[in-house]
Amino acid sequence: MTSSDPSVQLDHTPGHIKHDGHNLTGFVIFLCSESIIFLAFFAGFSLFKLTSPEWLPAGVDGLEVKMPLINTIVLVSSSFVAYFAERYLHKGNLWGFRIVWFITMLMGAYFVYGQYVEWSSLKFGLDSGVFGGTFYLLTGFHGLHVITGIGLMGLMLFHSFRPGNYEKGDMGVTSVSLFWHFVDVIWIILFFLIYVWQRY
Repeated sequence: MTSSDPSVQLDHTPGHIKHDGHNLTGFVIFLCSESIIFLAFFAGFSLFKLTSPEWLPAGVDGLEVKMPLINTIVLVSSSFVAYFAERYLHKGNLWGFRIVWFITMLMGAYFVYGQYVEWSSLKFGLDSGVFGGTFYLLTGFHGLHVITGIGLMGLMLFHSFRPGNYEKGDMGVTSVSLFWHFVDVIWIILFFLIYVWQRY
């Protein structure tokens, strides 16, 4: 039975926090579904590596680790930078948030550029056996997520200039930040699978 008391209705209708909570839960479920896709790729990569008699393409002794390691440090560090950007936002320091958030975007862009430079220097392609196919599939799919994350961050940065944008909460920033942390964790696993495991 619905109450006709206006005060009860007013207490019920705002509900922005509850609604944001539901939306955030949905976003977490989305990240879980994405993690299942990556886990399937990880399992496939591991299985192929363990069972393929000729794993590396002809003429390739291994992958250079120095540049991917630098990219890894930059990308993982960007998660901490994004965290501090959120802290600025929660304290109401919009310009602090915008500057630090933009630095996070630049760090992500550096990672994408570093991956492009690495790809340009490789002596094998997508059609270079199982290793070539899985390498480009995994790093390319992850790189697509990084580019998506940078785009979403840019959208959040744009919205931060809208007056009163955060009066109903900052779920958008929280969701994008979670996505960014997710992308970073995935890369850490990829780095160990592709670059560290090759030496064992």
